[in-house]
Amino acid sequence: MSATPSSARPLLAIPRRIGLVVIALADQLGGAGMLLGQVLVRLRPRRIDRYELFRNLHRMGVRSLPIIAATAAFTGGIMVIQAAPFVEKYNAKNFVGWAATFTTFRELGPLLIALIFNGRVGANNTAELGTMKVTDQVDALRALAIDPVGYLVVPRVIAMVVMMVALCVIGDAVALGGAVLTADLLLDVDPRIFLSSALERLDTWDFLVGLIKSLLFGLMIALMSCYYGLATRGGAPGVGRAVNASVVASAAGVFVADYLSTFVLE
Repeated sequence: MSATPSSARPLLAIPRRIGLVVIALADQLGGAGMLLGQVLVRLRPRRIDRYELFRNLHRMGVRSLPIIAATAAFTGGIMVIQAAPFVEKYNAKNFVGWAATFTTFRELGPLLIALIFNGRVGANNTAELGTMKVTDQVDALRALAIDPVGYLVVPRVIAMVVMMVALCVIGDAVALGGAVLTADLLLDVDPRIFLSSALERLDTWDFLVGLIKSLLFGLMIALMSCYYGLATRGGAPGVGRAVNASVVASAAGVFVADYLSTFVLE
């Protein structure tokens, strides 16, 4: 029987690599799904550690407010700058408020805030849980008859989802202010005209779509960061790999959730 030519070996390795990627993806999605199930089972008000919950709400939400506000302000301003050439060309100053707020509320606001939230909060959460895992602190909790999922994961998941939605609301308000200021300075659009244009053409559903998306994004970031944190192996280098994988997986999950929810929520 003749040996396989060396030129054909790279082609034969492609199906194997694809299979390994599919298996790894299924393993990660299955692990995150099982973690979600464990969190849902433990969602009982009396069993949630309130101190840990409020500590995470402050750490993940309040401390993220400055960077989220800055991101939202520039997002609203950028929307006006992008629309400026068309506004001046067609003299459509009565539509600039609607165009800027519609895009920001439904799409760019929640998406950009989620990516910033993922980089700051998700990465930090993975590093913290990963460090606890490789230093055997998670096993120590089990030895003390303390459920690691109930004590560590549940408060973090609740805090991330709640604060992601709250930051989206604040971000929408700040983005609206940034858009109003930019339109006034760049296009000489009176703030009253800007706001009336937005309020007349926007529905409550446009605002709620952004909140629903932010809830999904927060849940995605929370699950991925906690899963990769608890699955950390290999000491300090393993923590770095887990943080990198968590940020990438969460960002990819956010875009997939955004794509699917856009079709469902239209």
